[in-house]
Amino acid sequence: MWRRGLIVIAWGLAAALACAAGARGESPPASRPGVTVDAGGRLVKDGRPLRAIGVNYFSAFLRTIKSADDRSYDAGFAALAEHKIPFARFAATGFWPADMKLYREDKAAYFQRMDAVVKSAGQHGVGLLPSLFWQLAMVPDLVGEPCDQWGNPASKTCEFMRTYTREVVTRYKDSPAIWGWEFGNEYNLAADLPNAALHRPQIVPRLGTPETRSTRDEITREVLRTALSEFAREVRRHDPYRFVTSGNSIPRDSAWHNWKERSWKADTPEQFAEMLAVENPDPINVISIHAYSEALEKIPAAAEAAERLKKPLLIGEFQVHDAASEAAEAAFRGVLERIEKSGAALAAVWVYDLAAQKKDFNVTATNARAWQLKAIAEANRRLAGR
Repeated sequence: MWRRGLIVIAWGLAAALACAAGARGESPPASRPGVTVDAGGRLVKDGRPLRAIGVNYFSAFLRTIKSADDRSYDAGFAALAEHKIPFARFAATGFWPADMKLYREDKAAYFQRMDAVVKSAGQHGVGLLPSLFWQLAMVPDLVGEPCDQWGNPASKTCEFMRTYTREVVTRYKDSPAIWGWEFGNEYNLAADLPNAALHRPQIVPRLGTPETRSTRDEITREVLRTALSEFAREVRRHDPYRFVTSGNSIPRDSAWHNWKERSWKADTPEQFAEMLAVENPDPINVISIHAYSEALEKIPAAAEAAERLKKPLLIGEFQVHDAASEAAEAAFRGVLERIEKSGAALAAVWVYDLAAQKKDFNVTATNARAWQLKAIAEANRRLAGR
C-alpha cells in the first residue's frame, strides 16, 4: 500500500508540474500530442517551432451530424493530404440549436460521428482545430437563455459550455490529430455595437431559436471576456498543453471606440493593438484574427502586436473574392506573401468544400479555386525552409 501511495503522490506531483508548465506557456515534451505555446510566445509542435497555412473545413463534422450516411469528410481529408495541407479548422458543434438534437437524444451516437471525423483526419495526417461553439446564440438558445448569459459563470449557458468542453477535450486530448482548441467564431464583432439592435442573432424558430430577441441578446466585451476566460480555464483543467484560441475576427476599425464610447470613431494604431489584447484575454494564449479585403493590410500590425504580447498570431480566416482571374491569383499570392513575411504562426483559408459558398469563397481540389491549394502547399514549403 505504501508503494502504491508513493506512486500516486509522484503522479500527482508530475501532473501538477505539467499543469504549471502549461500555464507558463512552456513547451511540453516532444512526444506530447498537439501544438503548444512556448515561453517565447512561439507555437511548437513535436519540439520544433511551427508555422503553417491550412484551410477552414467548416462543415466536416456538421454534415455528418445531419446525416449519418454523409462521410464525405473522409474524401475531403484525403484530398487535403494529397495537396499537403497540414491542418483544418472546423465547427465542432451544431450551428443551430436544432443541430444538437442528436447530442441531446443520443450522446453516444453524436460522439461516434465526431470520433470518425477525428480518426479520418488522423489517418490522413491532417491536424484539426475544433471550434467548439461556432455560433454566438446557439448555446443560449439551446438552454433557453439570452446571449448576455455568456457573461454569467453561474448560468445554464456557461454550465453547458463547461460540460461540452470537458466532454470534447477529455475525449480527444490524447489524439495527435488535435492541434489546439477554439471557443467560437467572431463573437467579438457583436460586442458593444452602437447599433446593436440591428445586429442581434437571427430568429429562425424552426431551427430552435426563440421567436423574439431583446437587448439581452446584445453582448459587451465584458460578457465576451468572461466567456473566453471561463472556456480557457475549463480547457486547462483537462489539457495543460495545447494552445487555446478565441476564434475572434480582427477588431473592427472602431472597436476601442465601440467599447468606450459606443461610437464609430476610427481607432488609432495603439487602440487597435490594445483591442487585440482585450479580445484575447488570458488564459487564451494566441491572438486570433480573421482578415478579408482592407483588413488584410493590417496583418503585419497584428503580428507586431501579438509578438509584443508573446502570443502567436492565428489568422483563422483569410480569402480573396474572385476565383479564376489572373488578378485574383496575384492578389491571393500577395496575401500569402504578407502572411509569410508577418511571422504569423498559423493561417487558414476560407473555405474548403462548402458548396453553399460556391459563388464567393468555396475551394475544392477540382473547382475553379483548386489552384489555391497548390499555392498554399508552396507557401508551406517556404515556411518549412525558413
